[in-house]
Amino acid sequence: MNRRTMLHRMAATAGGLVLTQAMTGAPVRAQMSAVDLAGPQNPLAAPWAAWKAAFLAEDGRVIDTLQQGASHSESQGYGLYLAALFGDDAAFDAIFGWTEANLAIRPDALLAWRWLPEGTGEVPDLNNASDGDLFYAWGLVLRGQRDGNAAMQGRAGAIARDLVAACVRPAPDGSGRLVLTPAAWGFDDDDGLLINPSYYMPLAMRDVARATGTTDLAICAADGVAMMADLAQGSLIPDWVRIGPEGFSAPTDRPDHNGYEAMRVPLFLCWSGNRDHPAVAQQARAYQRAAPEMPGSTAGQDHVTVFDRATGQAVETSPHVGYGALAALLDCATTPDRGAPIPFYRTVDQPYYPATLHLMVLITQITIAPECVPI
Repeated sequence: MNRRTMLHRMAATAGGLVLTQAMTGAPVRAQMSAVDLAGPQNPLAAPWAAWKAAFLAEDGRVIDTLQQGASHSESQGYGLYLAALFGDDAAFDAIFGWTEANLAIRPDALLAWRWLPEGTGEVPDLNNASDGDLFYAWGLVLRGQRDGNAAMQGRAGAIARDLVAACVRPAPDGSGRLVLTPAAWGFDDDDGLLINPSYYMPLAMRDVARATGTTDLAICAADGVAMMADLAQGSLIPDWVRIGPEGFSAPTDRPDHNGYEAMRVPLFLCWSGNRDHPAVAQQARAYQRAAPEMPGSTAGQDHVTVFDRATGQAVETSPHVGYGALAALLDCATTPDRGAPIPFYRTVDQPYYPATLHLMVLITQITIAPECVPI
């Protein structure tokens, strides 16, 4: 992360836009088409500019300083989709160009998952990361459809087909569901699969499936939403879960936590229009129990980031406001009789990951939960 000192409040028009939609009775589950995030009145123009200044290099590399200054398919995929959503062709072209040159080096259409800046730069592992591939394809679909660009739509289609071929598999529990594995290899054992629920982004999976005709990706999205409902029965969504013939079990080599991975699940469900999902309610209640006065925050104003699934107790916190923004959104999404204490967007001392989640929270608030007016 390039931690440049930039503090941006949401553009003044944002509050007016959200208030207008709420007062006129716009649907709670409004679709993105209701808000023009690519137009000149984009209410998130300032946060997007701050994000680019902090994390996007001129050559199109999205930098994650806390991860050895690496760039990975997740950061490039997130960046490409955000650039497409905000209609930022210059940023999109830079991100696309760097990613194609440095990560699109596998024999299939998928991306190598990480690039390290040591020396002249290198890719130490050709494995992919399915969430990075998914967001990257989603960005290509959005830009390709907007511009009528057949080449970009074709590239998205190739990624979608190879993603299904490499990472969508029958669940080993006999349920008949399709599951999304984190990568093409390395996450299976003799009779089970290790799954990261946060790699599912249902809206992205549906949009990419629809645009590319990749039916199994849409089926996998629906099966994933159902799987998360099962996982949320009586507990928080885990960062990682093993699926075997006997069903779900906690991995033996990882703590049974709901943390930096799983926190994306309720965000992506809300963004996808599934705000009534049990996983959203479970996460919101956990934040509320941890801090009734300010859900998701502790008395010292740090924000809860990790819960022990067995006890429901918070075991780790962070000062980064992006995590507090997520807790505030979920609190309002499940209790929509009050506004949401979503912090103003900032990249001051906030690393790539919470800053990116924060921006996604603001997108979700404006497009899906307009009644959750930041207060």
